[in-house]
Amino acid sequence: MTNEERKAALEAIIYAADEPATIEQLMKALGEEKAAVQASLDELVASHAAEEHGIEIRAVAGGYKMYTKPQQHDAVRRFIKSLRPPLRLSMPALETLAVIAYKQPVTAPEISEIRGVNTSGVISTLLDKHLITTAGRKEVIGRPILYKTSKEFLMRFGLSDLEELPSLKEFEALAREALGSDEGLAPVDASLTNEASIGKEATSGESRVASEEKKEEGASAEMEAREEVLEETAANNEGMPEEENSTKSAAAGE
Repeated sequence: MTNEERKAALEAIIYAADEPATIEQLMKALGEEKAAVQASLDELVASHAAEEHGIEIRAVAGGYKMYTKPQQHDAVRRFIKSLRPPLRLSMPALETLAVIAYKQPVTAPEISEIRGVNTSGVISTLLDKHLITTAGRKEVIGRPILYKTSKEFLMRFGLSDLEELPSLKEFEALAREALGSDEGLAPVDASLTNEASIGKEATSGESRVASEEKKEEGASAEMEAREEVLEETAANNEGMPEEENSTKSAAAGE
């Protein structure tokens, strides 16, 4: 196999591979020695780095994978958008999608904790629109379902890989462009403008949950107190004349 044939074969394999192709995999596929494969691969990577190419080959995760060049992302997104009509997403759905994109794989309870509200309905919507998919179950009590973004998500945003995800602030602008947004929506909450604040949202969600629990405990305590008053009244009324008993019951009711 000549060097040009080897480079062509390597290019085809890397293009077809879903995951980064390792040197060992490439050697096995071509039946060639490591030195020859590495030399041809280095030349291939260098040639794709030239400005006339919109695709580059990167060394990632112990292997090689093709990516669209950053300077071509806008053109790719416009093309993808022209192929698919915008999806109408509500702001809660957009915020939930952002949490899943940047924290994946993540469970529904974890998403609800971060956002501070129940997100089961929103998750169902995102599943129906094929923007997210299931990713097995988390090995904890209850084994909740894990969620991650889908290939449709990557296509909608013109991304080759999750490594190309922009900052959360840029994500909002891309989402409005790629997915559309409901009229009259308020801007995305400031808590979704940076990655660190996602962790802060978890604390906020915990505070809300704690507040609700306190309210429930207060209501429960009030109910118990009322029951004790009624029980005490009933005990005091035992053996009293019927007329007096009725008077005390009325007073207790007031």
